Amino acid sequence: MKILNAAIMLLLLALMAAISTASTDKQAYIVRMDKTKITNKSLKNMDGFMSAVPDKMLSLHTTRSPFFLGLTGKKGKNGPWSGSNLHSDVIIGVVDSGIWPEHVSFRDHGLSPVPERWRGTCEKGTKFSPSNCNKKLIGARYFYGGYLAAGEKINETNEYVSTRDASGHGTHTASTAGGNFVEQANLFGVANGSAAGMRYTARIAAYKVCWPGCSTIDILTAMMKAIEDGVDVLTLSLGSTSEAVPYWQDYLAIASYFAFKSGIFVAFSAGNSGPWAYTAVNTAPWIMTVAASTIDRSFPAIIKLGNGETFEGSSFYTGKALKGLPIVYGKTAGVTGAAHCIPGTLNPKLVKGKLVICEPGDEYMTQSERGEQVKLAGAAGILVMSTVGEDLANEPHVLPDILLGTSSSKAVIKYVNSTKAPIGTIVFKGTTYGNRAPKLAAFSSRGPNLAGPDVIKPDITAPGVDILAAWPAETSPSTLESDKRRVSFNIVSGTSISCPHVSGIAALIKSKHKDWSPAAIKSALMTTAYTIDNKGKPISDLKSHALATPFGIGSGHVDPIKASDPGLIYDITADDYISYLCSLKYNESQIALFEEGFIECKKEQLAMQPGDLNYPSFAVNFNRKARNVTITYKRTVTNVGIPKSTYKVSVEAPKGAYVIVRPKVLSFKKLNQKLSYKVSFIGLSRKKPVVNSAFGSLMWVSGNYRVKVPLQ
Repeated sequence: MKILNAAIMLLLLALMAAISTASTDKQAYIVRMDKTKITNKSLKNMDGFMSAVPDKMLSLHTTRSPFFLGLTGKKGKNGPWSGSNLHSDVIIGVVDSGIWPEHVSFRDHGLSPVPERWRGTCEKGTKFSPSNCNKKLIGARYFYGGYLAAGEKINETNEYVSTRDASGHGTHTASTAGGNFVEQANLFGVANGSAAGMRYTARIAAYKVCWPGCSTIDILTAMMKAIEDGVDVLTLSLGSTSEAVPYWQDYLAIASYFAFKSGIFVAFSAGNSGPWAYTAVNTAPWIMTVAASTIDRSFPAIIKLGNGETFEGSSFYTGKALKGLPIVYGKTAGVTGAAHCIPGTLNPKLVKGKLVICEPGDEYMTQSERGEQVKLAGAAGILVMSTVGEDLANEPHVLPDILLGTSSSKAVIKYVNSTKAPIGTIVFKGTTYGNRAPKLAAFSSRGPNLAGPDVIKPDITAPGVDILAAWPAETSPSTLESDKRRVSFNIVSGTSISCPHVSGIAALIKSKHKDWSPAAIKSALMTTAYTIDNKGKPISDLKSHALATPFGIGSGHVDPIKASDPGLIYDITADDYISYLCSLKYNESQIALFEEGFIECKKEQLAMQPGDLNYPSFAVNFNRKARNVTITYKRTVTNVGIPKSTYKVSVEAPKGAYVIVRPKVLSFKKLNQKLSYKVSFIGLSRKKPVVNSAFGSLMWVSGNYRVKVPLQ
């Protein structure tokens, strides 16, 4: 079987760091380069060996959203959630930290038998047996050979050596993508309502790879097993930091290509390293790379300072107001490090019964961990400061809290530092709706795409701030061991959470358009995305409230209603991607990692520009000093809307460039007809070199169809 051969080849790639069996064996056969005399040279003598790259340890990137997305309410009438679109069996593979199988979000009431095409299984492990699976959760596997090979150990005191989820991350993402419709879901009474996955009738297959670190070898093995099992969609809310490597050195890019070739839609989170440029990860063009943005729900808390100034922040706390309490910060709260609430730095005598300010620091601590230190010191509440952007993506603290954006944080600290006896009152407002949204989260990783600058990344943005979804019964909402609270649903933020939104929506589209390729689904999602918020203004960036650009939101915010009927699609085949790799000047052995039996690039493939890939966006990279230079790219669109239709082009040229489209009109005579057009970008003369990117758009218009792609 070709896929199996590909999996073996990929595992040979991993040999330089470790070789692990699939999770059915559960024994790690380890070959460590730093403990043996195995070298790259000796590996080359092995039959079938092609290349080796070191293993990496990755990290997890981690309800109102169905309504906000238009799946319910007036917009959703006859839409993707209408009965006829939910009958087909779509299987979503979730590669993450596992799943809590008993959760109400994964019950199988009313579901038909498991699809006969399903080839997966449910593996036995710690507190997990095959009987934990049902007609909803149809697959459960776990992989840890790479994790052990990296020198890590699984702490079985607080981790399950099985697919059972201990961290909560995998349960949350799985339910966001395909969890059941559950009434009266909430966290401590806030965000009360109905929780539902984007494709709530989907089948789910869980592949546990995080312990809590996630080895690329384990992820790769899980992805290849998911392909063999027969999933339709793969969602992966994990990734590295912004370390750009060529696609041929990226395990996950290679595995994702095999998934694409098998007809599987693959979505990855873009990462939470924003707002800095060049931080987006998981950027191969056959991957849907997802950014994170807000929805129109918030959890406001108001702090009033002793000088009368008031600032709005965020809190999930619903208790009584904290009135007129002293505020301490830094030296007035303890020793060096107290400003960051590092363990052992807060003085109980100085903070007891007071409000403590905590700032982010260089050390890695979550908001909740800082809050734990404040509570242990006896404080009444915590003021969580932000130093980057106006994000109000909060966490469920173990004491009363308020999270403030950067501008408010600076004002509060200025007041505290200039006042002899600073005081504050915090009032908690619960849940509010109808706020301006979406806004790009400051934490969401940004382009440009270092690995492939001719492809704009991220591709799209989706809800990823303060999202309510399922949570394990034995894991505290803060994930702190000292936190004895238990909940059925939790609120989490991150591109980890936006990613399964898009994966679930892709499953919806797959239900309606069963013959569409992963590239067609991706095109539909991208070309129908919107860039205007619910107040009629361009989507803003919480980095500074400036306008969001394609380097933050890609094509825009996902719109499942319009994506289900896009009019035109930009389709891409596996052969197209091989031609793209040739255009990147990858050599034969590098491309053979993607395409078994590949011999050499053809002349026409070598002559292709990377920008000629039939991608639903244009990234044009002029030399900074270029004047009157013309770059021309070609695109082909397929009619999937009305059989006889005419589309006219509308262009908003990026500043500093002139754009010519030929032809300006596309006339289709039937469905699935393909027509091509060319776009010429002319760099205009300028006195000074262009340093920053400029953006525009190209849109094909026909009746109610608006098929839009970004220009950079």
